[in-house]
Amino acid sequence: MGHIDISEVGYELSDGRTLLGGVSLRVPSGSRTALIGPNGAGKTTLLRVVTGDLAPHRGAATVQGGLGVMRQVVVRDDDPTTVREALADTAPPALRAAARELADAELGIMTVDDEPAQMRYAQAIVDWGDAGGYDAETEWDKVTTEVLGIDFDQAQWRELRTLSGGERKRLILTALLRGPEEVLLLDEPDNALDVPTKRWLEAEMVASPKTFLYVSHDRELLANTATHVATLEPGSAGAKIWVHGGGFATYAQARQDRIDRQEELLRRWDEEHAQLKTLVNTLKTKSKFNDGLASRYQAAQTRLRKFEEAGPPPQLAREQNVRVRLTGGRTAKRAVTCEALGLTGLMEPFDAELFYGERVAVLGSNGSGKSHFMRLLARGGSDPDKEHEPAEGSPAIAPVTHTGRAALGSRVRPGWFAQNHGHAELEGRTLLEILHRGEGHRSGMGREQASKVLDRYGLVSQAEQRYETLSGGQQARLQILLLELGGATLLLLDEPTDNLDLHSAEALEAGLAGFDGTVVTVTHDRWFARGFDRFLVFGADGRVVETAEPVWDVERVARAR
Repeated sequence: MGHIDISEVGYELSDGRTLLGGVSLRVPSGSRTALIGPNGAGKTTLLRVVTGDLAPHRGAATVQGGLGVMRQVVVRDDDPTTVREALADTAPPALRAAARELADAELGIMTVDDEPAQMRYAQAIVDWGDAGGYDAETEWDKVTTEVLGIDFDQAQWRELRTLSGGERKRLILTALLRGPEEVLLLDEPDNALDVPTKRWLEAEMVASPKTFLYVSHDRELLANTATHVATLEPGSAGAKIWVHGGGFATYAQARQDRIDRQEELLRRWDEEHAQLKTLVNTLKTKSKFNDGLASRYQAAQTRLRKFEEAGPPPQLAREQNVRVRLTGGRTAKRAVTCEALGLTGLMEPFDAELFYGERVAVLGSNGSGKSHFMRLLARGGSDPDKEHEPAEGSPAIAPVTHTGRAALGSRVRPGWFAQNHGHAELEGRTLLEILHRGEGHRSGMGREQASKVLDRYGLVSQAEQRYETLSGGQQARLQILLLELGGATLLLLDEPTDNLDLHSAEALEAGLAGFDGTVVTVTHDRWFARGFDRFLVFGADGRVVETAEPVWDVERVARAR
């Protein structure tokens, strides 16, 4: 069976800061080890060291049993990678190399059809068969049929970027779970998955004999899958790691017990240190009048020196203290009114009223029209007044074609948070520069004030970093901060917890609880959804229904392939 050994791995950033400060971790055969920690702690960096994409500055990482990898971003929007190429990348190294050579040889014979090109192509076909390529294609046919509903011959030349985010991830996950590699490394595999697909992933992971090391911020998925929880804890000398040898259900208590034990050890060390110093000072005074105490005084000095050289017990990393202060403001009783609202090809017309102060979750499978609905509200509805202009922090919003009417009430100012929406207006600027220059309904602020608000969101250490260099979770926290400062009274949150670490997600929940206004969120986060009052379920048949409890078992939307 496969396993992973990470031994004293150290890694420094280009600016000289130590990111990983001697990380050691063993992932046992057949275990499912969840890697968690604050955004920016180095989780993805550590995974890239394991895959060999990054060379550590110290230490080493070894894998036994073959390694299959799902990276955080399966494919960029400008990447023309095909389904065939993506599936080949999940295969063992020899098969990957044969696939690349076959693709290059095919391109060569189409470019210059001479005898050397023909000979190379013929040899590539032979090598492809010898490497097990045709057997792999049979398995890939099962994968594309299961995930996309079409066979491999139809799917193989499609560009991966033409699939939805959930389809991309499930395609790669299915291939990896069916593949021969005994160790799987998954970086946020649940992002962009709807709940039925998350439940599928949970069941597959639990049933699989493979060894898993994975990063996830989904508390429900962690509770249902993790056999071990490894926490990266940032510190001044780089992140260290602590492993809880139980599941996520007992993790919080185990972590608190560990903190309590450490605080007790530090208290005892301080007490003993004070006692030794008092003894040395007492003997120093008495030895001046009694030569017989000189040896005891020297012995006490030696004992104090050795005690201080050994030092106190190592301090645990300070818990991240993210504090979200979403304020909002009083609005009209009816915050949102939908009358025969429909989106062509997505939603049948429906009526709905959302009232001031409500917490409404929009549920449904991918492709059902949830994000279109949110974008329409984020633009101010069908016929927005000036008071309905989006709060600063909301990205540029494209028009949404619709029928019927969506109207916002008086004093309702929408603030839109969208994880997967680009923020070109923030790129190239440091966080201090972004906050210094007021935009829209947000006033600018000086360096000291900006540092204070960044500190509340755990971003003060990144104050001089450009926006695009932040981790996904750090970018998400900054976007929420801009909504806070922009004066939104209607929060429209599209998958807000996807990239947030556990502490940040809990801080967001606390901030929403104190928000004076209306909250509408699209989410596939079952844990997060527990805090909402009402649920609008977008069905695969285009109908929108309201429920008092979350409904996750919604059929996938049928799409033309």
